[in-house]
Amino acid sequence: MQITNTILMVRPVRFRMNEETAVNNYFQEDLDIKNQTINFRAQKEFDDFVAVLRSHGVEVIVVDDIYERDTPDSIFPNNWISFHANGSVGLYPMFAENRRRERREDVLDLLEEKGFEIRTVVDYTAAEEDGLFLEGTGSIIMDREHQKAYCALSPRADEGLFIEFCEDMECTPVIFTAYQSVDGQRLPIYHTNVMMCIAETFAVICLDAIDDKKERKNVVDHLRGDGKEIIAISEVQEQHFAGNMLQVIGGGEKRYLVMSSAAYNSLNQEQLKAIRRHCEIIHSPLDTIETCGGGSARCMMAEVFLPRIEVLS
Repeated sequence: MQITNTILMVRPVRFRMNEETAVNNYFQEDLDIKNQTINFRAQKEFDDFVAVLRSHGVEVIVVDDIYERDTPDSIFPNNWISFHANGSVGLYPMFAENRRRERREDVLDLLEEKGFEIRTVVDYTAAEEDGLFLEGTGSIIMDREHQKAYCALSPRADEGLFIEFCEDMECTPVIFTAYQSVDGQRLPIYHTNVMMCIAETFAVICLDAIDDKKERKNVVDHLRGDGKEIIAISEVQEQHFAGNMLQVIGGGEKRYLVMSSAAYNSLNQEQLKAIRRHCEIIHSPLDTIETCGGGSARCMMAEVFLPRIEVLS
């Protein structure tokens, strides 16, 4: 199955602009207000977002961040962990040292308590010692139905590690580089999931970010070959996090595409109509989180595909 009805999210307690990630996350901006105020605003956006998801029947498991760990980006758990239908859990090497403190064993314990089965943990974190990184489903966009994984190479997405991941998960790698313009230069986008999203029957993608024509054609051929309608977004829309979306299952098996209000408001009527041919849209304001964190709705949601243990009555 490509999408799930269960999402893990981490409620922030010390959210702020992370100085360690700002070196290559060009979506981040500093706000001239106190960190305490920034965190309060982020918590309000987080709580409202969770409420909107739950009101549409999405199962959201919320974990509180740990104050003492001082992890400003804990609100983006999809970078350090992933959960798969074969019962495996992936743990990933993180570029920023303070993000490595986000990894928590108690999260696995909580999921097991809730009836999910964890059969194996695939741990890639030793690569940090060699300065190699692969930041979970920030770096990797999965097409689970067609056993493919897409990755835009960057300082946070090492090609060798990505290929190793694909071998472990038995999926075909689709590799390219995506760029954004920063002070007149074309620099690699830090995470694949800010420029593309793969849903069951469609894909939202900023093709203009893939400068190499052969790489762009290869990505398009894979998506179209697998029957996906391609909904293209511009680089300006990508800057408003229009690529940072996730399709989920809500109540009554209804499909929704989840995004921030900034992403939603950046889309034109034709794009919205194209999405709505496939599913409905959920959006929520995440302005503080986007501005300071440089991530948006998709980054906040770690999909749970783990099998559930059947309890015999």
